[in-house]
Amino acid sequence: MTERANNEFPPLPGNPVPDPPHEAAAESVAADPVFGSPPDAPSAFAVDPISYPAHSAETAPPPYHSLRLPDDLRISWSWVHLLFFLLSGFASAEALPLLLAICVLEYRHQPLAQVQQLAANATFLVTTQVLIFGAIMFFLYITLGVLRDAPFWSTVGWKRLIVSASGRIYKPWMFPLLGGGLAILVAVGSSRVKDAENAPIEQLFKDPHAAFLLMAMAVLVAPLVEETVFRGYLYPLFASSFAKVAAHYGVDSGRAVGFGTVGGVLLTGFLFGLLHGWQLGWNVTLVSLLTLVGVLFTFARAATGTVLASFLMHLGYNSLLAVVTTIATKGFTVAPPGH
Repeated sequence: MTERANNEFPPLPGNPVPDPPHEAAAESVAADPVFGSPPDAPSAFAVDPISYPAHSAETAPPPYHSLRLPDDLRISWSWVHLLFFLLSGFASAEALPLLLAICVLEYRHQPLAQVQQLAANATFLVTTQVLIFGAIMFFLYITLGVLRDAPFWSTVGWKRLIVSASGRIYKPWMFPLLGGGLAILVAVGSSRVKDAENAPIEQLFKDPHAAFLLMAMAVLVAPLVEETVFRGYLYPLFASSFAKVAAHYGVDSGRAVGFGTVGGVLLTGFLFGLLHGWQLGWNVTLVSLLTLVGVLFTFARAATGTVLASFLMHLGYNSLLAVVTTIATKGFTVAPPGH
């Protein structure tokens, strides 16, 4: 008997020749290109109509796995990071004023007992606020940029203004104008508020040097830091979290994202107004006006997908207020009209 090539022998009677593995796989895929199984394969319900639904529920992914967040809401930080951010900010707000006071008193050769007196100085307060802003930005830069080897500014939402998904074309000059118009409305509204001149921030204008420092900080520092924190860091965390909660309860992806966006805009604006409450003497009307400002800033960020829009709006808002206040007080030498 002659040996077959490659040591292959004819099959025994009654034993079919198995197909090569790659040919069997090809036939399976060809039979059903979607699921990879023959079209006449029995369904799971035909095999076990009782236990299949329970098994399917166990293996099905949670509803929020199908959530499609827009790019500007896909972030790398979580609520745990927010907790450390708050702790860091609180520590900075407590430690930096004390350290600065000690340094100033040592430089002046004055006793440490005068710390309380120095803390009431307007120039000292403005300088301390700038240092706290710097500490906040440093924390975000290290934890979101350096430690994660990621580009910091784009990570926290600073991107170019582009055509939106709805086809709207945004121009940079639009947002400072909107911010300036909003500043006029707020100025008119606050002028009708009684006791507005008693707000702590108004007391700073009694010192011309401190007032100029405050205006410089409001234009050059505050918009950059506050927009990065509120619209770049907090808003996407709030919006994405609200969207995931909605999707978890069965809301479809589009509506879940809409719900998250609205919730994120409102919560961010509320916190923006609340944070400035102490500056406004916790005057309900003034805090409400600033909360509305925060909501509109956040809406600009949400509509465009970039912090640049809310920053330009914030910059226009603060710049117009600074110019109008400087002119109305003749360089902070007289009280503004109505005071």
